[in-house]
Amino acid sequence: MEETGKIFIILFAFGGFLLASYIRGKKRAEKPLVCPLEGSCEEVVHSRYSTLFGIPLETWGMLYYGATSIAYAFFLLFPELTPSFAPYALLLTSAFAFLLSMYLTSIQAFFIHHWCTWCLFSAGISTIIFLLGVAILNQNILLSLLK
Repeated sequence: MEETGKIFIILFAFGGFLLASYIRGKKRAEKPLVCPLEGSCEEVVHSRYSTLFGIPLETWGMLYYGATSIAYAFFLLFPELTPSFAPYALLLTSAFAFLLSMYLTSIQAFFIHHWCTWCLFSAGISTIIFLLGVAILNQNILLSLLK
C-alpha cells in the first residue's frame, strides 16, 4: 500500500502542478480562463483573495504540488535516504494545503459568491493528497507497532 499510495500522490501532485500552471499561464497571458461546468473562474482568480502574501495562489500551488511530487518520488526511489521526520513533514505540509483549500473554497461560497471549477479541482487534489498521506503514515505506525 505504501508504494502505491506514494505513486498516487506523485500523480495527483503532478496533475495539481499542471492545473496551477494552466491557471498561471492564462492569467499571465491575460487570456480568459475557460471554466468547465459553467463556473465563474475569472471572478475568482482575479478577486482580491487570489494572492497570499502578495504571491498569486497559483504560484503557491505550483510550488506545493511540484515540491510534493518531487519529494514523494525521491523517497519512493531512495527509501534509505528518507529522514525519519520526512513523512511527518510531508503530512504537515499537505494538511496545511488541505486547510488552505477548504478556507479558499469557503471564500468562494461566502464572499465571492462565484465558483471556479479549476479551483475546486485543485481543492479536491489537495484533499486526496492529504488523505493518502494520512493512510500511508497510519499504515507505517501500525506496522511499527506490530513489530
